[in-house]
Amino acid sequence: MIKSFFRNKNLWLIGILMTCGQLLSAQVSNPLTLDGCIEMAKINYPTIRQFSLIEQAREYSLDNARKAYLPQFTLMGQATYQSDVTQIPVSLPGLNIPVISKDQYRLYGEVSQSITDLFTVRNQQKVIHANADIEIQKTEVELYKLRERINNLFFGILMIDAQIGQVELLKKDIKTGIEKTGVAIANGVALKSAADNLEAELLKVDQRAIELKAARKGYTEMLSLFIGKPVDEQSILQAPAAPEIVHTVNRAELKLFDLQRHAFDAQEELITARNLPRISVFLQGGIGRPALNMLHSDLKGYYIGGLRLAWNFTGFYTYMNEKAMLVNQGKLIDVQRETFTFNTNLQIKQQNAEIIKMKELLESDKAIVVLRANVTSTTSNQLALGTATTNDYLVAINAEDQARQNMLLHQIQLLMIGYHLKTITGN
Repeated sequence: MIKSFFRNKNLWLIGILMTCGQLLSAQVSNPLTLDGCIEMAKINYPTIRQFSLIEQAREYSLDNARKAYLPQFTLMGQATYQSDVTQIPVSLPGLNIPVISKDQYRLYGEVSQSITDLFTVRNQQKVIHANADIEIQKTEVELYKLRERINNLFFGILMIDAQIGQVELLKKDIKTGIEKTGVAIANGVALKSAADNLEAELLKVDQRAIELKAARKGYTEMLSLFIGKPVDEQSILQAPAAPEIVHTVNRAELKLFDLQRHAFDAQEELITARNLPRISVFLQGGIGRPALNMLHSDLKGYYIGGLRLAWNFTGFYTYMNEKAMLVNQGKLIDVQRETFTFNTNLQIKQQNAEIIKMKELLESDKAIVVLRANVTSTTSNQLALGTATTNDYLVAINAEDQARQNMLLHQIQLLMIGYHLKTITGN
């Protein structure tokens, strides 16, 4: 019987959450949706500009790394005076052996091309890409956290809209009571003060409506700032459908952990590459006194070309420590990932328990609303006959109103918890 009554006479209550904005639907053709608000908030949020800045920084760094493919040019010069020079301790008749000048000058340029750096540049590029991807994913994580703030604002407005709708119904019930009290007064079975009592209660309900509309304005102004679009008392918010519950965790933080791990691998390859021998080809040319011929004291041009091998062993002093640090940082990331997964699973269990609780409360709410509505209906009839006072009627309609308010609260809380769980799992 209760289920039938609820289904036939209180059908509006089941769908009030989905239709709470329809009071003004004729004026607004495109209601705001939760997903739409989230997407607009992402685009409007200042953090979104970090994506382009990170990409620009990536290109600058890659361009600098590619410069290693280009030949290296060096210009050097020196002028020296030395206390002694090499001499040939031989004196032969008729042979004039020149003496090297103690003041010597040299100006030369060199062009070199590293061969091994042509391969290490790839390691540098891997590190650059890995670091840029990490920064981008950090921005994604920050933007994902924005979902929770939009959820709270959006469902807060839905709750207020539902309460405003309930206030209008309460006002209608009070006006009905005023009409029936007027009949009772006309029949001499009630005093005029009874109608005054209901009129005062109607004014209190009007005050409540004013408070709710003021609260809605505050919420809509905050939502407007987030999405970069005007939201006012005429704006309609479309309540989302109940989300599909998926327990698979697909959060942006998990991808961030993977990218950080990948970056450590790229850094390890770069450390190894930097400690390998450096081989390059070079060509050096210039003028000097003496030039290549030490016994020729005139200013003369010269050139030298060939291969050069250089191996700096000092890098091995810290090689093992650097690799050990990367291993340690990798373990730290693993611990952070494990902690994040643990806390996320804990939140999922908590939200699942809340969903079960809300569903059970809603079943009780439905029965309570039906019973309270029955009491209100009976008291309303008694009011017209003068067998019930206005206080009796106010008690009845306020109790019914409170029951409906509880049901609205639990309906929206159930919906909000579902979307909060969706946010927690990243789906």
